[in-house]
Amino acid sequence: MKYESQRVSMPYFIFALILFVGQIVFGLVLGLQYVVGDFLFPEIPFNVARMVHTNLLIVWLLFGFMGATYYMVPEEAQTELHSPLLAWILFWVFAAAGTLTILGYLFVDYARLAELTFNEYFPTMGREFLEQPTLTKIGLLLVILGFLYNIIMTALKGRKTVVNIILITGLIGLAVLWLFAFYNPSNLATDKYFWWFVIHLWVEGVWELIMGAILAYVLIKLTGVDREVIEKWLYVIVAMALITGIIGTGHHFFWIGPPEYWLWLGSVFSALEPLPFFMMVVFAFNMINRRRRNHPNKAAMLWAMGTTVMAFLGAGVWGFLHTLAPVNYYTHGSQITAAHGHMAFYGAYVMIVLTIISYAVPIMRGRPYGNSNTAQVVEMWGFWLMTISMVFITLFLTAAGVLQVWLQRIPDSGAALSFMAGQDQIALFYWMRFVAGAFFMAGLVVYLGSFFIKGQASPEEEVRGPATADA
Repeated sequence: MKYESQRVSMPYFIFALILFVGQIVFGLVLGLQYVVGDFLFPEIPFNVARMVHTNLLIVWLLFGFMGATYYMVPEEAQTELHSPLLAWILFWVFAAAGTLTILGYLFVDYARLAELTFNEYFPTMGREFLEQPTLTKIGLLLVILGFLYNIIMTALKGRKTVVNIILITGLIGLAVLWLFAFYNPSNLATDKYFWWFVIHLWVEGVWELIMGAILAYVLIKLTGVDREVIEKWLYVIVAMALITGIIGTGHHFFWIGPPEYWLWLGSVFSALEPLPFFMMVVFAFNMINRRRRNHPNKAAMLWAMGTTVMAFLGAGVWGFLHTLAPVNYYTHGSQITAAHGHMAFYGAYVMIVLTIISYAVPIMRGRPYGNSNTAQVVEMWGFWLMTISMVFITLFLTAAGVLQVWLQRIPDSGAALSFMAGQDQIALFYWMRFVAGAFFMAGLVVYLGSFFIKGQASPEEEVRGPATADA
């Protein structure tokens, strides 16, 4: 490492992976509850397992983003972190708050949890993905503000780079949009309108800036391509992501009561949302083809390439499948939505966090050229197991969604089954999804096992051509 304070990112990465395991465990619980309705009931009802599964996803990705930022910003700014102590304090505060919140979901009735956390005085609970108690939401906001202060002060006293600017812009946007989590109007249409300002504009707006910055940083380090070339690509990708993503929020406004012009705005700009993800694919593979070094960390390179492809498929292709208003009229809220969500989150954000972990953690462990070849082979086995499993999860959910739409929502089909009757007809796909999820868990175990293999890669093949100083 160039700067000792970069080491503060390690606990964030470790805790992120621990929470990742928890998320997948509860995903398997949910998968089984789809077909065995009383599994773990009443100890862990479906609604509780779903809260834990989705909240763990959000929290562990935030830990991953924070760890990536603490690692990247000092090196980009060419200066030590402003306050490593503050970073450690915020880690323990965030970890404690997140852990207590999950335990609260599991062991306290949700209504009682709302009472204990004073939700009656400032109601914010009870909304999908934003189920966190008000105290947790306030704590998260304070953690984000302290984190931003630490990072901005570091960036201001050092070198100014496009990677840092894009990364910090995305993080500031994350904090600002989180404020809408505190706005809970009594009108359901108004609530849903602004609720999407957090949910959509996080994952299809500012998080894409964070993803692009991390990808650019890793490619600079692994390929040795001139920084200026990568930065120009980054600017274009980010601009396209914001142009399409912000107005593309309209595809969530189709059926909640806003004016009809959102049918056009949401459809047109959502149809353009695959473009920045496709540009990321072209960008990554173009940089790899133009590489001026052959970095020994092949696993990190595989994660970087994989995240662009899977993000394009999950967020781009599967998002486009049901984003046009005339199509969404039938598919809204079906298992096609779940298929899109699973692959999009895995491809765009899970994989980019695992990319920076694959690159940075070996360096922090004293392995500047990456883990040993054996460890990398095991890690790449984990990559392929998880990625192929996610592809099958997505395909099974897509098939379930198509059949669900046909059985429940197409009048000419002659079926028009009730919701539960329709679910019985697609149970086979839920079983197949569960089996694919078990293979995903196996891939995660293999991936984690790679970190326990000793040794590091040889530096002999590091330089293939004239590399830049930034590389």
